[in-house]
Amino acid sequence: MTNKKNKTQIEGFERRSFKNEIRVDNDDSRKVVGYASVFNSLSENLGGYREVIQRDAFNDVLKDDVRALLNHDPSLVLARSTNGEGTLSLSLDDTGLRYSFDVPEGLSYGDDLLVNLKNGNITQSSFGFVVEDDSW
Repeated sequence: MTNKKNKTQIEGFERRSFKNEIRVDNDDSRKVVGYASVFNSLSENLGGYREVIQRDAFNDVLKDDVRALLNHDPSLVLARSTNGEGTLSLSLDDTGLRYSFDVPEGLSYGDDLLVNLKNGNITQSSFGFVVEDDSW
């Protein structure tokens, strides 16, 4: 038996949260929209320092295999950019890295997410990544 590491256990894997938006498109919708990251805005405190994501940070990743996960848990996939149907839509605009996806019917943890979004219990999202190049 092999022990495969999930994405959150990969050496160098990091998470970032910003003052961003996540919401249900409208009350009758299962579409979730938001920003994984916003440009030129300070991150939350990362233990004595804060970061700023530059406008070109995501230029080379939009065609990668990107997954929308609940709580960064790789067993709780909500949508995926490369699953043939492209259930996760990613785009760059003046604000940041925007995403949207429809929560599939019958996905219990997706239903929980929709309830929490509609009730205002979840108001932010974050993104995970491995840094290829940075400067201090």
